[in-house]
Amino acid sequence: MTNEPLPPAPRPTAADGPLHDLQVIDISTVVAGPGCARYLADFGADVIKVERPGAGDTTRSMGWVDPADDVTLWWKLIGRNKRTVVLDLKAPADLAVLRQLLTTADVLVENFRPGTLERLGLAPDDLIAANPRLVITRVSGFGQDGPYADRPGFATLAEAMSGFAAINGEPDGAPLLPPIALTDEVTALVAAFATMVALHSGVGQVVDVNLLESLFQLMGPLMSLWETRGELQPRLGSGIPYSVPRGTYRCADGAWVAISTSAESVALRVMALIGLGDDDRFAGFPGRIEHREEIDARMAQWCAARPLAGVLATFEAAQAAAAPVYTMDQLAADPHAVARGIVVDVGGTKMQGLVARLSKTPGKLRWPGRPQGADTAQVRADLADPPRPKPPKLS
Repeated sequence: MTNEPLPPAPRPTAADGPLHDLQVIDISTVVAGPGCARYLADFGADVIKVERPGAGDTTRSMGWVDPADDVTLWWKLIGRNKRTVVLDLKAPADLAVLRQLLTTADVLVENFRPGTLERLGLAPDDLIAANPRLVITRVSGFGQDGPYADRPGFATLAEAMSGFAAINGEPDGAPLLPPIALTDEVTALVAAFATMVALHSGVGQVVDVNLLESLFQLMGPLMSLWETRGELQPRLGSGIPYSVPRGTYRCADGAWVAISTSAESVALRVMALIGLGDDDRFAGFPGRIEHREEIDARMAQWCAARPLAGVLATFEAAQAAAAPVYTMDQLAADPHAVARGIVVDVGGTKMQGLVARLSKTPGKLRWPGRPQGADTAQVRADLADPPRPKPPKLS
């Protein structure tokens, strides 16, 4: 462990990924907005993370700390591949630096409450007038307009209002919120996707992404179910309304297995395995759904009589769908996960690798989240000799 300052991080090159010619200014905080910028950085974009003086990004003090260097694991992940600068956006001189950066940048990512960017003197119309290619990705709780636009943008609110919590949990239990930053992570992916669509258009514009609508997209046809049939999906624990058996079951050795029969051919094989294959009552999805409790009870009984390894081996031989319920340590040791290299070492910290693999132009993980302001001096120096502005792209 050392207190010596790190040298400035280099600008990306073609070897760092297909987005190496993009510059992204990330003035967002916590997970959803910074996550969007992180996905772009993972594929080569030059992401300049702008933090306020003092505490910096919230993730620098949020959650677990790596005992090797006292840096939070959240920051190492969410700040990876980014250059870091400190600017006080309430100070005219620092605000002028940000404006200068935005005259040649390709993307601005922000997640202030709607209206804050304008109050800072960074109205999107003005920024795009100065840089006609600029894509401004605005991440908020409820969108840039509407009655709830000014509400705080917390994922918990989206998880409650999207319908997610209402269907999550046991039938006789309370609605459950996810035990991970689900909405923030989903919104980060949505924002990265939408940003790339806007960039492809070649037209400077505002991308309006919000937590509620991002998670709502994951709800499948449940709104259509209500609007067309007047039905609401009930809480079914690990079950789903349209496929039986489906859930998690305890094995004889105390381990848990997850089983799915969402394909008819697989369902027929599973029903045969548990001794219900000849019962006409269970033919087809409607029959199995009608007798959900009986089938689930038999499935649970069948698993309880066998150790996990036996359940998995039997299902694999029958070409049916089952998997062990893993904790992180078990996933890290799984032979498939090891062979695929889904856990990678980034600057001495193990974390998930790239979200997708490109055969010809892969991304690259260059460094974990850097110390606050590590690249401020270099970025300011770069402004004295900025890259030539890119010509407008004809759409």
